[in-house]
Amino acid sequence: MKKNILKYVLLSMTFFLGACNDFFNVETKNVLDHDGYITEESEMYSGYIGIMTKVQAIGDKVIYLTDTRGELLEPTKNAPSELYSIYNYDTDLTGNSYADPAAYYDVIIACNDYLSKLYDYKTENPAAINLDHYKALVSCTLRVKAWIYLTLGKIYGEAVWFNDPIREMKDLNDFPVKNLDEIVEGCLDLLTKGFDGIDGTNTMSWKEWLDPDTETAESTYRYWDYMTPEFFALYGELCLWHGDYQKTVNVILNTMNAKFASTVNDATQYMHNVKLTGTYSKIWDNTNPQPQETVSAIIYNYQGNQTNSLLKHFGTESPNEYLLAPSQVGMDRYTDPDFNPLGGATSDKRSTYYFAKDKSGNYVIQKYRPSNSTARTYAYQDDVHIYIYRGSELYFMLAEALNNLGRVTEASALINQGVNGSFPNGGVTWDGFTDDWTGASTLGTRRYPDLGIRGVFNLGNREFTRGDARANDEAILDEMMLEFPAEGKIYPTMIRMARRYNDPSIIADRVCPKYADPEAIRAKINAEAGGKAGYFVHWNLK
Repeated sequence: MKKNILKYVLLSMTFFLGACNDFFNVETKNVLDHDGYITEESEMYSGYIGIMTKVQAIGDKVIYLTDTRGELLEPTKNAPSELYSIYNYDTDLTGNSYADPAAYYDVIIACNDYLSKLYDYKTENPAAINLDHYKALVSCTLRVKAWIYLTLGKIYGEAVWFNDPIREMKDLNDFPVKNLDEIVEGCLDLLTKGFDGIDGTNTMSWKEWLDPDTETAESTYRYWDYMTPEFFALYGELCLWHGDYQKTVNVILNTMNAKFASTVNDATQYMHNVKLTGTYSKIWDNTNPQPQETVSAIIYNYQGNQTNSLLKHFGTESPNEYLLAPSQVGMDRYTDPDFNPLGGATSDKRSTYYFAKDKSGNYVIQKYRPSNSTARTYAYQDDVHIYIYRGSELYFMLAEALNNLGRVTEASALINQGVNGSFPNGGVTWDGFTDDWTGASTLGTRRYPDLGIRGVFNLGNREFTRGDARANDEAILDEMMLEFPAEGKIYPTMIRMARRYNDPSIIADRVCPKYADPEAIRAKINAEAGGKAGYFVHWNLK
């Protein structure tokens, strides 16, 4: 059975669900070939991997659609007009290949059809199916679908919502368009109410299923589990968007505590300790996701013809095209003591990992492939992994939720010097936190405690003020701008905070300084078009 699964896995890049290539211009017979889709158990697994190939296709898209409008990136003279249209907040994006959301809907179509066919196979073959595997595959598919819908909501502010498999041409007017709030509600339902009585909490281990006899460190499949969004991180983020801050704290803190209580490795997964300082650049410049920082990540393989376009957009070495570059305004924030209190440090080391000058004097985003990279020797090896969730994000989501619960001291610690900074000898008294965050870990053998986001780089503290939740949220956001450049994570957080306080200046104040005409962009961010806020990407769904 295992060898059969492996055979199908190796063929999975050519096998797929046949989802339509152009969902919003359905002029051809772009419908799923659903006859005999799952006929034996091994196809349960290869079918799910087929969904992952669709996820790979959209991995970098959010970066071009949000960071181009965000606080840092700007198009170069090489950039096509389509990128300039995104950058300039144009509202008529008809035909813009960057703005077209069809690839996201391909994933949703694939998920819906897969769930339907998986259910049919279980019904028709009750004695043959492994129910534990069935439940895990259903849960994983629900999480992928919810993450894609949330991503659509963060980019476009709306999405066409459908749960049925697309097996015949249907007018899009048959499906409702949900706004961002409704999308969040729908995603929470996907994870909690689920499908066929199964919620989104079940997990699977590809290594255990496909390669159980190989040591984990030697197994090719040990990184495959990263490809599916983890329930706790996705649910925690959805609750943050929904305003259920205590649920965010509970689900993320419980998972982190469990990890910290069971890990003797000094490079403790999800923890910001000194071990991360020495390997920080390897978060991106590595052949695989960096284990300490990885929650979930989309993995590519150049030799397997699985690539994205990040190096094409950011690199200057041939065959890359250098379409997007860091703005001077954005880079200056790293050395501005008013924006980034350096404390005892002489500089913020993160900037040296993110930015560099090439041989021609052009500033480039180098985090995905530094010029001296040994992970990707050649500039055409465009298979850098893209993080769905990083360990650092857990700190930021926790800090934002805690701040909005009035737990300002804890929020400040996570962003600044860590839990150990307040309890160096253990004896943690903060609700939900444990001594495993400190030097008094119950494991006894782990040497490096939590130092917080800024503490690992010996940076000064950001100011947090009791009774001023908005100012604290903005402090968290400003730190995100230094931690997540060109990852598709900062601009959606700006949107969340702007919506929380009903004030788009939270976005405009950080975005507009990079523009030649900042007030014109501010006006576009503040305006509405077609009943939708100006900070969303505008695409006519119907």
